[in-house]
Amino acid sequence: MARTRSVSAHRKVLDAALTLFAERGIEGASMDAVAEQSGVSKATIYKHWADKDALILEVMADINGLNARPSFDTGDTRADVCAVLAYRNPECGEAHQKFMPHCIAYSARNPEFGLAWRHMVMEPPRRELRHLLRLGMERGELVPDLDIESSLSLLLGPVLYWYIFFKGTKDKPTALAERVVDAFWRAFGVRRVAAKPARKKLREP
Repeated sequence: MARTRSVSAHRKVLDAALTLFAERGIEGASMDAVAEQSGVSKATIYKHWADKDALILEVMADINGLNARPSFDTGDTRADVCAVLAYRNPECGEAHQKFMPHCIAYSARNPEFGLAWRHMVMEPPRRELRHLLRLGMERGELVPDLDIESSLSLLLGPVLYWYIFFKGTKDKPTALAERVVDAFWRAFGVRRVAAKPARKKLREP
């Protein structure tokens, strides 16, 4: 039963922290407030998280679905790349959208936290895309001299730009991802030329 209570307390703290961070901002929500909102003692909270930054990072991992990302390896390289770019945790709600601007501002004022956040949030899709691009090269779908690290910037850059400036508009991440991948494949995809049919020999008169 103790294990069940521990899991329940952990979940309550994450939910309370997200709500408070979204409403008050990160610096405006103290650990005391999180304890009061969640009904979990501050001593117990510090058994789960070393400090406030550790709690923020786990909230980020939770709302981004980093603990349960699906597998992006169906055998269709192009579709898998598109799926990675378009993926969003289906359980994200309004609190997530309100929290993100606070998190961006906090990371700008705290470079060490910002580095940890970028590594935690960006490394999973970068790792997945790196794997898929190498597969595409091995399968002859992408040019053999593809610069993978530059390709990651080309693929992820437009998605991050949309996420920061256009989230909440009519444009959807899936449609954007498809356009980005289409442009990338036009630039770096290997065009297969159909074999020409054999010419028939002319009959001697």
